[in-house]
Amino acid sequence: MRAKATTRTILDMRARGERIVALTAYDYLTARIVGETGVDLVLVGDSLGMVMLGYDNTLPVTMEEMIHHTKAVSRARPRALLVADMPFMSYQASVEDAVRNAGRLVKEGGAESVKLEGGERYVPVIEAIVHSSIPVVGHLGLTPQSLHQFGGYRVQGKDEKSAERLLSDAAALERAGCFAIVLEGIPWRLAKRVTEALKIPTIGIGAGPHCSGQILVIHDMLGVHEGTLPRFVKTYGEIGLRMREAIEAYAREVREGAFPGMEHSYDTNGDGKDRAPDR
Repeated sequence: MRAKATTRTILDMRARGERIVALTAYDYLTARIVGETGVDLVLVGDSLGMVMLGYDNTLPVTMEEMIHHTKAVSRARPRALLVADMPFMSYQASVEDAVRNAGRLVKEGGAESVKLEGGERYVPVIEAIVHSSIPVVGHLGLTPQSLHQFGGYRVQGKDEKSAERLLSDAAALERAGCFAIVLEGIPWRLAKRVTEALKIPTIGIGAGPHCSGQILVIHDMLGVHEGTLPRFVKTYGEIGLRMREAIEAYAREVREGAFPGMEHSYDTNGDGKDRAPDR
């Protein structure tokens, strides 16, 4: 049986040059399935705001919603390391808020680490959370909580000045105590430079093939989504299409009287007690 993944597992994989496999999960059953596949890191991302709750972006997601979904995932007891996102304004206002909310995700939600977006200006926040014995994953590049500041979902680090800033931010997050950094929506050459400059692993999403590992939103890679997917997503299954076909078949059989059949019905065995048919 595969051993439980920890922060040490992730760091050791980076040291050995082994690729880290990460996915999001937001509910118990999905987390059970993800955990059984040998994924190394499972993220309860604030992307749940869009794929689970119907928000337009991640900004409305609350601490209560993050704790609710993290608790569901933690009940699956995944062997993967369980990381939970810190939602918008759960850490930006003060260091005290940040430590308190990170603690809630661990104590109430069952997270084993937290992830937060932002560069060098969040070093005091990261240091305080780490000093509270809570491991931290950083997040640089296209940080969705900065959607309005960026003017939309735009690739970051495309010019040398912004690339140097991102490299400096990554080094600062490593010094602050992050054990890994998510790199989202940046040119692959820059992601390669960042990865080579750090001792801690980088986990890419839209950052090319040279990161220490990769992560995708599970709904995207399974084909359960609305609208056009970003260029960096590869769809590994058309589950959304299969769901539609199954629901349409169910509705058709109900309307035609084909379901339920006798094999789906209960009978009596002569003593007046209902029994299920033999399977």
